[in-house]
Amino acid sequence: MGKAAAEAGKSFWIEKPVGRSAEETLEVANAASRAGVTTAVGFNYRSAPAIEYARNLISEGKLGTITNVRGAFFADYSSEPNGALSWRFIRDLAGSGVLGDLMGHLADLAHYLVGPIKEVSALTKTVYTERPKLPMGSATHFAVIENGEMAPVENEDYAALLVNFAGGAVGTLEASRVSVGPRAEYSIEIYGTEGSLRWDFQRMNELKLALRSAGATIGYTTIYAGSEFGDFSRFQPGAGTSMGYDDLKVIEAYKFLKAFTGGEQLHADVRDALLANRVVSAAEKSSETRLWEPVEPVTGTSSAGADISTR
Repeated sequence: MGKAAAEAGKSFWIEKPVGRSAEETLEVANAASRAGVTTAVGFNYRSAPAIEYARNLISEGKLGTITNVRGAFFADYSSEPNGALSWRFIRDLAGSGVLGDLMGHLADLAHYLVGPIKEVSALTKTVYTERPKLPMGSATHFAVIENGEMAPVENEDYAALLVNFAGGAVGTLEASRVSVGPRAEYSIEIYGTEGSLRWDFQRMNELKLALRSAGATIGYTTIYAGSEFGDFSRFQPGAGTSMGYDDLKVIEAYKFLKAFTGGEQLHADVRDALLANRVVSAAEKSSETRLWEPVEPVTGTSSAGADISTR
């Protein structure tokens, strides 16, 4: 959905800003702002009730001062060497590779929990430099083609970022689409002076928490999602009863509709997409220059920290 649509309508939804540059996303954000349009972006992992609970713990200071973050979004959807050369591997169609596909989600999750990233140092790698051609529209990017005609992969399969957050924390963020073993191992760890927590999408209804205040029994405790976890009680009657991925899309839609009807605006919108996109763009540049690259701030996002006061 572009600038013209934003200025013509009253709302629109971007499932994911794949292939958009930071400049294009900024144009859409500005057009939406001028038109008074409510926007939404499909950063669905932040909708997991365990993540909402983690965000509350952090904002309440239960982990103390956040010192460092470790995130890894590892998937295997492109781990087959003979996987077809779909649009995801072509720069004119997809833009970046795993940076835009998975790292954008991880950057948003880090923003939502800890606050905006202010600079990055990155390296990237294309593990499979060629893949068999796939006639457009004939299959999905999961198709496997044996003995096909090969063509170049034009973007990266793996990315690693060193990051500095505006609030003072540091961290590492990794993303891979060619990992053998992890299916959808999308994990994030937050460490503070008084405790830490861990979450993995493959066990999305669980949160591991360690607090210094536990004294001699300090160590990770597994907490199962329950009524205190975000919107969990709207879906399940009690702790230990699992929610699924599709439920996160329902929460996404609910938050968007709440904002559209004049309620709280704590959903992911085009400004959040722009901030994540600027991290991706800075990472692409850093992978070429081998230098630290700044991430231009975006006001009015739903990032944690001081910036949330502008919402």
